[in-house]
Amino acid sequence: MKKYFKYFLYLYVFIGYSLSNAGSYGDFFSALHFDRPEVVQELLARGFDPNTPNEKGVPGLMVAIQSESPKSALLLAKHPKTKVEFANSLGETPLMLAAINNQLEVAEVLIQRGADVNRQGWTPLHYAATRGHRDMMRLLLAHDAYVDSESANGTTPLMMAAYSGTPLAVKLLLEEGADPTLANDGNATALDLALHMDHEQSAFYIRAFTESWYIQNPIKE
Repeated sequence: MKKYFKYFLYLYVFIGYSLSNAGSYGDFFSALHFDRPEVVQELLARGFDPNTPNEKGVPGLMVAIQSESPKSALLLAKHPKTKVEFANSLGETPLMLAAINNQLEVAEVLIQRGADVNRQGWTPLHYAATRGHRDMMRLLLAHDAYVDSESANGTTPLMMAAYSGTPLAVKLLLEEGADPTLANDGNATALDLALHMDHEQSAFYIRAFTESWYIQNPIKE
């Protein structure tokens, strides 16, 4: 009888633990979706793992950023047990997603905690330039983001800004020293992409800086 009693006691504890965790799991991702940092904080205080993935395998930090839940994302980014440097199935990192979603405070914390600003391939600067988030771009450049970083097909942040039609982002990158003469694997320059998309203001800036660039970097015969 004593043996069976211990068995049922263990079973009761196991079931209770499982149900508790299941409830915490649902509460965690619901809180991330609706940006309720107080719920997230309570769960973390009870020992819930901040790196827990959702049913699609996406960790909590990325879920918060993609759900545009800046308060919860910032809380997770600051938590000492949260992993800040990893990539999803598309090769995107939390910093890249923070950059494209313009979550400046989250990006600052991620960088402070060691998130890679200059990763191979697509970078956070590419992502920020795509949407024309200039404050984000300035933050990344202030932390030594390489202004002419190239993706696998040779695309630079300047090319992304030119293609996307964000002329002030184009101007910022050019002012920061981006090379307007570079071409991608399709032999297209930033000017080619701007003209292809009829982004005349971006094309104007690129032409002006290209002329200046050649004056400062004359072709040696």
